[in-house]
Amino acid sequence: MAHVSRLPRSHDRIAGAVGGLILAGLSAPAFAQDTAPMLAEQAAGAEARCAHLTIIEGPAARDTGAMMLNCQADAAWTHSVIRWATSTDVAAYVASGAEGLPIFLKDNIETAEMPTTAGSLALAENAPGRDAPLVTRLREAGFFIMGKTNLSEWANIRSTRSISGWSAVGGLTPNPHDTTRTACGSSSGSAVAVSTGYAPVAIGTETNGSIVCPASVNGVVGFKPTVGLVSRTHIVPISHSQDTAGPIADTVEHAARVMNAIAGSDPADAATAEADARKVDYVAALDANSLRGARIGVMRFLANNFSDDTKAAFETSLQAMRDAGAELVEVAEGPDMRAIGGGQLLVLLTELKADLNAYLASTDPTQVPTRTLADVIAFNAAEPRETVLFGQELFERAEATKGLDDPEYVEARDRIQRLAGPEGIDRMMAANNVVALVSPTTSRAWTNDRDDDDEGQGSSSTLAAVAGYPHLTVPMGMDRGMPVGISFIAGKWQDATVLSLGYAFEQRRARAN
Repeated sequence: MAHVSRLPRSHDRIAGAVGGLILAGLSAPAFAQDTAPMLAEQAAGAEARCAHLTIIEGPAARDTGAMMLNCQADAAWTHSVIRWATSTDVAAYVASGAEGLPIFLKDNIETAEMPTTAGSLALAENAPGRDAPLVTRLREAGFFIMGKTNLSEWANIRSTRSISGWSAVGGLTPNPHDTTRTACGSSSGSAVAVSTGYAPVAIGTETNGSIVCPASVNGVVGFKPTVGLVSRTHIVPISHSQDTAGPIADTVEHAARVMNAIAGSDPADAATAEADARKVDYVAALDANSLRGARIGVMRFLANNFSDDTKAAFETSLQAMRDAGAELVEVAEGPDMRAIGGGQLLVLLTELKADLNAYLASTDPTQVPTRTLADVIAFNAAEPRETVLFGQELFERAEATKGLDDPEYVEARDRIQRLAGPEGIDRMMAANNVVALVSPTTSRAWTNDRDDDDEGQGSSSTLAAVAGYPHLTVPMGMDRGMPVGISFIAGKWQDATVLSLGYAFEQRRARAN
């Protein structure tokens, strides 16, 4: 989830250097196999450093604790790479000669060779040695897994005061355009990895805004697919109703290439039952002329609170679409956003308890002693490095929910999905006879300082997130030196349409610049 909470001024040290990248390069199979002795020596060195660190009192305690965590993580991560590098699966992978686009993964997505922490110390040694199905698909398509990226811890669902881009494992991932400003979240490191040129593509995950917000404020492309088009198996969850993985990329074409690889059904994820029948060749579907003759709905009601600069960039973008032959239609009003937002939190918290408990039960208990959400809450309460910046009141509220059969939860889920989907996006598109809807994605990046008045000014993510519909953000301009994006949204399974329209806009903007 995207959040606007920021660092208090007393905690302004930037941690998690450039994008919070973890294990960059270490998952290269040939590298890992050829250098296993070096990796073993590296792990031993990390363990020796751990032995000489002692947690101390006073202001330096937090920094010393971070050093202890870093050396422990170095050792755990390196050992897991060694285990993977000496497996027969790796030998087969190397023998296949697979090569392709380099790609980073958000650190809530499992890979066989690296731990998957969701940014939490409770999962610091979570290395079950398995690939998420989307990772298997990426490898089979020739993508080269470069490593994992930092994220907002637990994807921003632990607290209403959580810090976008901060985790106890990775520290703070700053915005590379201005390191005093947020990278948004929760797929912060994935967006920064692409924005800084470490790789052309990365995988993020989204429940509400966690792909499109960081992509927008870091000046890159982000695509949240239709929920059910991409497997969520072996991804640390929040909500089976809204969670999905998707690409963050330097271009729409590269995002489409990733979608060609990861879209498809997974028997272990019932939501993907239709994916094989619904997926198409997303690259082949890209058409630089797709705006010509297209009727596009303008959701100006979502742009009212944005700055004058963001509104000006949006107007320039709308004119570019007109110049490309699009017919723009003003959408007079949208659904009741307060009603949607009011029910969403109950849905997310109820599903968090059920889904996270199921995920934790699938991990190795020798690596992950926290077997339930209640265990994680107790772990955090006993671990000061987890709560140095914010608490866990959302976890505590989730633990108090009554389960997936609770009538209040069922009513809220059905109501908000109806309001956002059939009575929201679908109604607006049908009533205005349009093929897609557009709006600014979010405001320019706000500061990481809680004590100033530079705040986030809005978001267009909720409708598509709650409905489970596709949402693409493409860079549209700058607001006082910071990137801002434009959103393309359409109905369920209309992913190819959204990507093609965004591609046409991107090509038009590139020619104009």
